[in-house]
Formats: sequence, structure tokens, C-alpha cells
Amino acid sequence: MRRKLQPQRNDEEMLMLRDAALQLGISFPTIKQWIYKKKIRSIQTAGGHHRIPRSEVDKLLFRTRGETEKERQQIVRRVSGRNQLVGRIDSVRISGLMAEVKISIGGQQITSIITAASAREMQLKRGQTAAALIKATEVMILRV
Repeated sequence: MRRKLQPQRNDEEMLMLRDAALQLGISFPTIKQWIYKKKIRSIQTAGGHHRIPRSEVDKLLFRTRGETEKERQQIVRRVSGRNQLVGRIDSVRISGLMAEVKISIGGQQITSIITAASAREMQLKRGQTAAALIKATEVMILRV
């Protein structure tokens, strides 16, 4: 279960370190080192605990998929399109034959309309990591 801290800046959700590390697929010691080396921005509570803004996690989602650069490149190569933006699903609203999927990517939101059957087949849910594949005037959802 995801633990949440009340937003402190611009109504942004703040994550505890273990939750942020889990979402990024890295260890707790690694995220602590990233904070000390200023690779990821954190905010300290009055008690001295670090919290990570959701936007920081979203910025790093794609970079942390796979252990090596080669594995990260293979994620992109599964689809021929190169215009992939990795983010987090904010909402999935299914109505009739269609589904509206909203993905938060680096503080911005992309909305795609796909078939309800596709949304169900991919089991899209709020909070999951997904990629928006942009091709001409269409945005397709790719579950990561």
C-alpha cells in the first residue's frame, strides 16, 4: 500500500523514500545516495526525514527501467516509434466502447482516448507506469 504525505508545495504529492525507491525500481540506499549527491530533489520534514516530490519520481521513471543502458534501450525498441513519453497513469475512465486515459509526465498531463477493450486488456489502473507513444496526431498507451 502506498503511503502519502500531505502536499507541501503547489499541492504536489510527496512520497516517502521507500515508496519512491520502489516505484523507481532502485534500493533504499541508492535513493539516499541520490539525495546526498543531489541527483534527486527532496524536501526535509521538521523531523529531518526526506520526502520526494512525485514530479521528481516521474522525471526519473524511464531512466531507471532496466538495470543497464542496454536493457533500457530494449524497452524502447519493442515498438518502432521513438516518440515515447514515460509517466504515471492519473486516471482511467471507461464509458461504453471508449476509455479516457490520463498520464502525468514530468508535471504535464497527456490524455488519450482508446477503446474500452484495450484498456481492460492492458489492465490499466491509476498509479501504474505507462508510456504515451505519440505518432502524428494519435497518442497510444503502452503499458510498461
